[in-house]
Amino acid sequence: MHDLLQLQVRDFEVQVLTGVYSEETHLPQPLRISITVDMIPPERFAPDTLLSESKSYLDLKHAASSALPQGVHFTLIEGVADHIAETLFLGDPRVRRVQVEIVKLAIAEADEKIGITMVRHRK
Repeated sequence: MHDLLQLQVRDFEVQVLTGVYSEETHLPQPLRISITVDMIPPERFAPDTLLSESKSYLDLKHAASSALPQGVHFTLIEGVADHIAETLFLGDPRVRRVQVEIVKLAIAEADEKIGITMVRHRK
């Protein structure tokens, strides 16, 4: 059994060009994104442990916002999730698994949560 550190950013809202239907393809849509990253922790976190021993939560937020290419239309939100996971894998070799949950806010009619969860493992 291996030790595991999970970092999370939950319910982050971002505007993304995504969608299949004509009414979705010309304007960005609001997405609510949650990310969980599993990584290998150091043997111990002492009170004076440096941030470099872990990972900044801002890296997760960056992967779901400014790391998404501007002006690129993602047909499926699965493509958005894949891009986020790949960004996090490329950014840190300690990242072992990425889980991305995306909820499409624009299509909810009664506050239901319509979306996907994608889990990718480092290959």
